[in-house]
Amino acid sequence: MTSACAIRLNSALTQDQKAFFQNPDQIRKVLHTAQTIAIVGLSTDPQKPSSFVASYLRDAGYRIVPVSPRGGLILGETVYRHLGEIPIPVDVVDVFRPASEVNAIAEEAVRVGAKALWQQLRIINLEAAAYARDSGLVSVVDACLKMEHGRYSGGLHIAGMNTELVTAKRTRVSGVRG
Repeated sequence: MTSACAIRLNSALTQDQKAFFQNPDQIRKVLHTAQTIAIVGLSTDPQKPSSFVASYLRDAGYRIVPVSPRGGLILGETVYRHLGEIPIPVDVVDVFRPASEVNAIAEEAVRVGAKALWQQLRIINLEAAAYARDSGLVSVVDACLKMEHGRYSGGLHIAGMNTELVTAKRTRVSGVRG
């Protein structure tokens, strides 16, 4: 598999930080292998970015597990108050909470055996990211899981967006999804 370049976003990360925390091969691996994504901070408001991301990922075939202290139901799924309550294995912990809360979320992600910690766009806690990486998790910072999925699945090309990927082959990001 050849390495892809990252879409140049207006990121606060340095080039070295991008190499660690926005590595295209690591992102592609997460997208190919993940089945269950816990979204910490998933909102009940359908107009919030977390809701758009959750709906998109669910439609793409991932199992979405909402995590919020409020509990209840979101998108027809039980909302767990913290990662430790989730009764199934979690592959990705996708964070929609302030950067100041990510250290505790990273520690919990490691405890529950998640395979990746993903800090959404503009959520940057490098200490938590390094802790997750050093604990064996793939660690992504300041990137949108929905956008990355669309880029690597070919969905953004269909919409006319420049993904900076040059290929004649449309790929699937998981053998599980249609």
